[in-house]
Amino acid sequence: MNRRDFLDKSVKAGLAFTILPRSVMGGTGYLAPSDRINLGFIGVGKQSYWLMESLSKCKEVAILAASDVYEQKLNNFIIETNKEQNKLGKPSTNVKGYEHYRELLGRSDIDAVVIASPDHWHAQMAVDAAKAGKDIYCEKPLASTIAEGRAMVDATRKYKRVFQTGSMQRSSFNFRQAVELVRNGFIGEIKEVNVAIGGPVKQCDLPTMATPAGLNWDLWVGPSLYRGYHPALAPSSTDEDWAGWRWYRDYGGGYICDWGAHMFDIVQWALDMDDSGPVLFTPPNDPIATHGLSFVYKNGVKVNHVLWGENNAIQFIGSKGKIEVSRSFIRTNPENLASLKMTQKNKRVYFSDNHYQDWIDAIKKRSKPICDVEIGHRTSSVCNAVNIAYELQKELKWEPKKEEFNNEYANGMRSRPYRGQWDFKAF
Repeated sequence: MNRRDFLDKSVKAGLAFTILPRSVMGGTGYLAPSDRINLGFIGVGKQSYWLMESLSKCKEVAILAASDVYEQKLNNFIIETNKEQNKLGKPSTNVKGYEHYRELLGRSDIDAVVIASPDHWHAQMAVDAAKAGKDIYCEKPLASTIAEGRAMVDATRKYKRVFQTGSMQRSSFNFRQAVELVRNGFIGEIKEVNVAIGGPVKQCDLPTMATPAGLNWDLWVGPSLYRGYHPALAPSSTDEDWAGWRWYRDYGGGYICDWGAHMFDIVQWALDMDDSGPVLFTPPNDPIATHGLSFVYKNGVKVNHVLWGENNAIQFIGSKGKIEVSRSFIRTNPENLASLKMTQKNKRVYFSDNHYQDWIDAIKKRSKPICDVEIGHRTSSVCNAVNIAYELQKELKWEPKKEEFNNEYANGMRSRPYRGQWDFKAF
């Protein structure tokens, strides 16, 4: 499927791109007279419902459009979104659905988009959205490859967009408290960090099955190498467990990217590495091990991917104490640190207690939100580098500024093969 055929399916989407969004026509910071921010959703699987409900509660927001390649899911999302907006007393919008996201991007009345598609689509959709003048909320992990993440950052900066990464743990008390305790030295010098998440990405070995009616499977696969349909990759209902595409190469990055995008992100934040990253990745000696990798920062702090006793949680070990944190708990030694109130004398980090309102506020102010695209890219780069080290089973040096490995094979894995003439870098 080449790019020309792809665009033809979008009802002359190329022509639609000549329609400048009103955010561009009105200049930087322009909003509708009503101060309403009109959203479009791209990808309406399980996660999109939480995002829709959370963003609908922001008083400035109206959801006008949605796009998905699965007709049944798209129709259900439209019904539920209309219900939610009516319940909240939002103006009647009658959400319009599109199979192709580029049709949605062509609408001049859409100010911003929420990208909740499978990971392998993030880069193309985000770059296209930036080119179309839309502000962007994109789910984590930000990118499937290191090169894609950098392209997303570059496009965001070039087109002066406001971009929030969906790493919502940064707007949570537990994690902010842990980060500020670490940064202020309450547990002394950080010696080591243990991160308990699942294993690396794996090759997809699912058998091909008949594609259900209403699903454009060719478009679902999109820029990735083609394979046949399986319901685990794209389940028909959002009532089921999380879609399995996230565990397989070409579509997701395994637990390393799915949960690493949350937990490694907090490590980056705590160590003040939002614009940098580790310098050395060391895989375990056992070539089939799914845990045991470690990476080291220039300051000597070592991070271990190990099952230390809690699931999806972090353990900071310092010279004077310890912090253990997850979504459900924060435990500290000394114990009083967990509830310690910071003062103006302490080093403070960006405060947000609502990840979604934070994005909307940033759109209005034309400022960077709590998890700007560069932050999301740096975290997803760590995740992708961990997967690369597990696969190559080689110790890899990494230069965060240049975003280069000391290994030609690893450098080749900073990107991936694309099907057709995809142009996420051509902006």
